[in-house]
Amino acid sequence: MTDTDSIEERPNRRVRSYVVRAGRMTEGQERNYRELWPHYGLELADGLLNYTQCFGREAPVVLEIGFGMGDSLIEMARHMPEKNFIGIEVHPPGVGRLLGRIEEEKLTNIRVFCDDAIEVLSRCIPDASLDTLQLFFPDPWPKKRHHKRRIVQAAFAQSLREKLKVGGQFHMATDWEPYAEHMLEVMSAADGYENAAGAGVYAPQPEWRPVTKFQKRGENLGHGVWDLIFTRTV
Repeated sequence: MTDTDSIEERPNRRVRSYVVRAGRMTEGQERNYRELWPHYGLELADGLLNYTQCFGREAPVVLEIGFGMGDSLIEMARHMPEKNFIGIEVHPPGVGRLLGRIEEEKLTNIRVFCDDAIEVLSRCIPDASLDTLQLFFPDPWPKKRHHKRRIVQAAFAQSLREKLKVGGQFHMATDWEPYAEHMLEVMSAADGYENAAGAGVYAPQPEWRPVTKFQKRGENLGHGVWDLIFTRTV
């Protein structure tokens, strides 16, 4: 899919919240994908996950949507070995790079999907099974006519709530203030959630959330950074 294909309005095409951008895998990324996917990769076709089988243990599960090139996911998994991490990314070079980093770091607490997060959530993630859902620096779709493509929408919030445990958290971050305002509005109106920082308030960036390259780029452009953390209450 090209950027143009993803933006054009065409009949009978499902609106997607992401763009599969052009970019070829390096030889190393291709080798990682070929050799390491059987060890760390997860497939839609396998259906609902059994986390104990996936990771060989029982532990809190953190799912990240759109991990990019994977550096922050690697850092979190390294510093929080007591948790299991599942990453979802549609950009194959990022997946290939992450697989190589997992092997280099000898991490056993990361598994990976290379697919559409909406499909993964629907077909592979059991209800009330996740301790944390993370969505860091998603595409803000800044043009007004594209706002419907923003992944954080009312229906999406409810589909995520089904996957979180009661007490589990949906953690978002963005460097685009209008999107932060949109996220706050959508999540504040969503049934079954409570803003962990207080009504109408953004959360401070937790110490454990790494600074991503998208955050650095935004800060270099003079953008602020907004974290939002909402807890499933029912």
